Amino acid sequence: MTESRVQRPRRFLVCEPRHFAVQYAINPWMHPDAPVDVDLAQEQWQSLISAYRAHGHTVDSVEPVPGLPDMVFAANSAVVVGGRVLGSLFHAPERRLEAVHYDTWFKTAGYDVHRPEAVCEGEGDLVWTGRYLLAGTGFRTARDAHREAQEYFGHPVISLTLVDPYFYHLDTALFVLDDGHDNNIVYYPEAFSPGSREVLARLYPDAVLATRDDAMAFGLNSVSDGRHVFIAPAAEALADRLAGHGYLPVPVDLSEFHKAGGGIKCCTQEIRS
Repeated sequence: MTESRVQRPRRFLVCEPRHFAVQYAINPWMHPDAPVDVDLAQEQWQSLISAYRAHGHTVDSVEPVPGLPDMVFAANSAVVVGGRVLGSLFHAPERRLEAVHYDTWFKTAGYDVHRPEAVCEGEGDLVWTGRYLLAGTGFRTARDAHREAQEYFGHPVISLTLVDPYFYHLDTALFVLDDGHDNNIVYYPEAFSPGSREVLARLYPDAVLATRDDAMAFGLNSVSDGRHVFIAPAAEALADRLAGHGYLPVPVDLSEFHKAGGGIKCCTQEIRS
């Protein structure tokens, strides 16, 4: 069955967790009094980079900046579709300087960067499916940013409302399995408003549905290359279901980053030329 799944090489942008810490609380996962093992975080992050490269993917890196402990969560920095970069305007003041450093990286790499006027947190809430952008709102990214994204990229944007604060970004409640011909997704229905659940059911009748246990284990904060799914080891039941659909789970433990509400996808920005 796995022969039917086709891997597509990806280009990822990441940021080393040299300054990673939980210094403030901007989501229910974050507790500043809980210590972070920086050495373990470095080791786990490096295992993710090694896994990407071992599976044939290209990995670029942004230099981490002191005083920006969440800069490791590269996915929040922008969304890139067709070589166009829509930057970020973070909801939390503590994170807003991150956007400046990521914008500089993209500009130095030869990209034009469009600065959003509304709060917009990159791939955290804007998920490219290969056909359109699924766009989350409710906790971070403003609905006006969905309109901006559609005007900038020229692709349809499907607005989805998140209702559970533990799944404050769309990429904690949904991920794309294949953005090619067999386009499909995985999602946790109860993370969404009733109307948004209906929209997803209509668009993706064959979607893989996740449980709250899957989601709480950061199983929805996964990255797929169309064949391999880089997934949290604790999301065993979801990994088994994906294997049953012909995908190859690649467990990567980023549990230290869960203390800040992040996981595999949060640490991974995809650059789509």
